[in-house]
Amino acid sequence: MAAFLFGLLLFAMQSPPIPSTPAAYSSPSPLPPPGDNGSAGVVHPNGTVQRLPDIVIIGVRKGGTRALIEMLSLHSAVAAAQNEVHFFDWESHFQKGLPWYVRQMPYALPGQLTVEKTPAYFTAGKVPGRLHRVNPDAKLLLILRDPTERVLSDYTQVSYNRLLKHKRHRPIEEVLVKDGEVNLDYKALNRSLYHVHMQNWLRYFPLGSVHVVDGDALIRDPFPEVQRVERFLRLPPQIDASNFYFNRTKGFYCLRDRGRERCLHDSKGRAHPRVAPDILHKLYRFFHEPNRKFFELVGRTFDWN
Repeated sequence: MAAFLFGLLLFAMQSPPIPSTPAAYSSPSPLPPPGDNGSAGVVHPNGTVQRLPDIVIIGVRKGGTRALIEMLSLHSAVAAAQNEVHFFDWESHFQKGLPWYVRQMPYALPGQLTVEKTPAYFTAGKVPGRLHRVNPDAKLLLILRDPTERVLSDYTQVSYNRLLKHKRHRPIEEVLVKDGEVNLDYKALNRSLYHVHMQNWLRYFPLGSVHVVDGDALIRDPFPEVQRVERFLRLPPQIDASNFYFNRTKGFYCLRDRGRERCLHDSKGRAHPRVAPDILHKLYRFFHEPNRKFFELVGRTFDWN
């Protein structure tokens, strides 16, 4: 009997400890050190894999990110995440760790590039450092519009959402102007100060890793802009002019994909509110210097104001 008890004690000492919680509910994995992008991901039996994105569309809000990712998905070498992931800017998502982030990615074939888009990334201060730590080799796509147009589009979306929630409508003059001057406390205005946010990104990523897409040009004539994106990503040219057609009812370009036609949601392309000329002039004047600083940062000029 004593020998039996001694054997049980010896077995217990050699056995690995039992975790206090099941593995499925263990705490999120910490971020990997720089250079380790955890690209092994989740492998599907058919050979496709979920892994960290090669391409991240970082913004900007109301710049045309949905149009851009839909157009990129026309290319057979691109696998696009369907939803905005908000991993790097939402603490509740970030704390879930990289395994959760990878599970939000599409299953990609060998040789395909994975892309996700979250337009809030561009203006969220913590995101560049977090993304660089996870994947310093990521290719970044930043789509921008004339900052004044972007502010008006931002206001239009917020106003529509307030209306759906039965909240008080705020006239555009009330949010844009304060004491006769441009309202510097208006969040939509700060999102259009592109040079401030770009400086933060360039602290972590070289300019060669970022391609700025002209969102206004993408609306007017999408094909040339998509060609530039293909070249930046070193994709073989595959998307052509026949993939786009102008929908007169909606007032913007839609896509043709292997014989099927598809357009963006009706929430896109909403008409902007009428703004008094003197207020528009204040906005144009306000953005003149920030725009100049942004042009210097990226070495390009855009037809704004």
